[in-house]
Order: sequence, then structure tokens, then C-alpha cells
Amino acid sequence: MMPNPNSFNNGNLAVEARNMHVYYGNFRAVKDISLKVKRNAITAFIGPSGCGKSTVLRSFNRMNDLVTTARVEGEILYHGNNIYDNDVDPVEIRRRIGMVFQKPNPFPKSIYENVAWGARINGYKGDMDELVESSLRQAALWDEVKDKLNESGYSLSGGQQQRLCIARTVAVKPDIILMDEPTSALDPVATLRIEELIQDLKEKYTIIIVTHNMQQAARASDYTAFFNMDRDRAGYLVEYDRTPDIFTTPQNELTEQYITGRFG
Repeated sequence: MMPNPNSFNNGNLAVEARNMHVYYGNFRAVKDISLKVKRNAITAFIGPSGCGKSTVLRSFNRMNDLVTTARVEGEILYHGNNIYDNDVDPVEIRRRIGMVFQKPNPFPKSIYENVAWGARINGYKGDMDELVESSLRQAALWDEVKDKLNESGYSLSGGQQQRLCIARTVAVKPDIILMDEPTSALDPVATLRIEELIQDLKEKYTIIIVTHNMQQAARASDYTAFFNMDRDRAGYLVEYDRTPDIFTTPQNELTEQYITGRFG
């Protein structure tokens, strides 16, 4: 039986937000987010459009730093340290906490170089052929591309491109993989393949996924966080629990209304 998120301790904790607020200029996009993410599990963020799910996700690897008006208050603890401390290198955080975006975004390079590039710029000194093969195998793509590694990443289908992006992410050996609606641009068959893949990946990585697909959250995640927005359009965390509990016995009436389709 999976533990309640409130019982996570340092031994099984991947990352933790404490009283986090995110602003874009004077607008508070999300307010007072506190949650603990379990190591080697899949956590889904659900909620209506505009409620701050992706903003919270991007805060976990300082991707919001790339938005000039963004600022974060509060803490995000990773290995016990606040990733927003002044002496923390955001580039190193993004290596350890990788990201897969909504639309597949392969580089204009060969399939091989798409996977090798991140490892190479991070100073990888091992056997690159071995790393590329291992990463493509972890992304369930090796058998489909092993005979055309020199072809462009753009030559692949949408679902294959997304798996290539996942291979590129795991090649730099992160601890956590963030996925921002990774299947929203894919057909149902490719979507199912990605869902099966992330089940395999959680043996080695912690996965946090933003999804608008309620069925996907119910199928693919171990824990679910439901976000909503207040009258000032600031996103906040309504409820966070084991996925079966969120979908069968939610504690908050808003959660029940959302998962039963009465709003959102």
C-alpha cells in the first residue's frame, strides 16, 4: 500500500515545496504551495487551465528563471537544500531535474547526436555509443532506430520524437524527470506507449507529470495533486493524495466536482 504524501520522510522524498509563491511581475500566479514528492513514483498535477500546474512544475528545476518577470518566494528543497539559494547553479539543477515538454522538440541533428549532445556538453567521458544505446533502450526506442542513428531526429513520428526527447533527458542521468503534458500532441497509440514507458522509468527516476487528461492521471500516476485558482486567478493546491484516493474518495468537494466533470 502506498503511503500518504504527508508521511514522506527524507529517505523517500525526491523534492519538496514549502510555502512557495510564484509571481510574474505583480501577478501572483501560484500561492502557498507546499507538497512532498515521493522518490521513484509518478506524481500527476491536474486542474483546470490557468491554475498554475505548469508554473509549479517549472519551478522545480528553475525553468521559470528564463522568464524575466518571474520570481519565486518560499523554498523548494532538493537533497535538503533550497534550489533557489543564491549559491545554487540553475544549470546544474536542470541537469539533475530534467524536463520533457508538451510538444516534441528534437534538435536539428541526427538521432544519435540528439541523445549524445547533452551528455557531451556536460563533460561525459565514458563510451558514448554505449550511453546512446542505453538511453534509447530506456526510452523504448532503440529497436526502432538502431539502424538509422545517423538520420535526422525530425524523420521520426511524433510519438518517436517524444521518446527521443525522453532518451535525451535520461542520457544526462537526472534524478527527477518533469513532463509538461508530454502526450497532448500525440495520438492515442503513441500516448499509451509513453504511459507504459514512464511506468518503466520510475524504477530509476522520479516522474512528475502535468496532464489535462483525467483518465491518464488515474491510469499512469501513483499520486495526484489537484490545483485550482482563486478569485484573483492565483493557483493553489486543493488536495494531494494517493491517486486511487483522489479519484474514489476525495476529501475536498472541489476535487470531486472537478474529477466528475462538473467544472474545468
